[in-house]
Amino acid sequence: MIGTIVNVVAIIVGSFLGFLVKGKLPERFQNIVIQGISLAVLIIGLQMAFSVESTKGTLIVIFSLVIGGIIGELLRIESGLEAFGEKIQKRFGSEDGLFVQGFVQSSLIYCVGAMAIMGAIQDGLNNDPSILFTKSLLDGTASIAFSATFGIGVLFSSIPVLFYQGSISLLASWAQTLLNQDVVAMMTATGGLLIMAIAFNMLFDVKIKIGNLLPSIFVAIIIAQFFF
Repeated sequence: MIGTIVNVVAIIVGSFLGFLVKGKLPERFQNIVIQGISLAVLIIGLQMAFSVESTKGTLIVIFSLVIGGIIGELLRIESGLEAFGEKIQKRFGSEDGLFVQGFVQSSLIYCVGAMAIMGAIQDGLNNDPSILFTKSLLDGTASIAFSATFGIGVLFSSIPVLFYQGSISLLASWAQTLLNQDVVAMMTATGGLLIMAIAFNMLFDVKIKIGNLLPSIFVAIIIAQFFF
């Protein structure tokens, strides 16, 4: 799990660095930073979403989002993430209204995507953390920008990353048997749409429940097993 540990440390360090400059920029500069980050997140999501190259793949993504969304709504994942963020906020006495938003959005961004899953599998199965080292560099850099905008809540997104990627690494042998190239493409495309939804939440006055859509990624893996 060395790759996951490095990833967690990178998020923590980046969050501290970003928090040091938070509030030192005028509001108009903070707003433009948020917009710039949102556009960057949007382009990442678009690149992932374009992993779909066939009508069959598009249908898999659609069914995955519908079924996964229903499962997530039943489990109230979004509410659970927000409640966890609020508990941490109260525990550390933060009055920052952006605390929970920073925690939830950064947690989703760091956990959704092929690098998180494939990197954790490679780390656990082959003791090769190279993918997660690259992800750590990206996440650490993003944490600086996120924390400078949303505050210290971003730091605590390292907790879901630790449990999520760590669990995949520990179950790497089992996970590898499920994930061929086509299945990973479906998973990546579905995750890309969720990341685009995060960007829309940041850019516009909307509330897409990305947390409740998270099961879609795992539904895509299951459905794709029957088609590839």
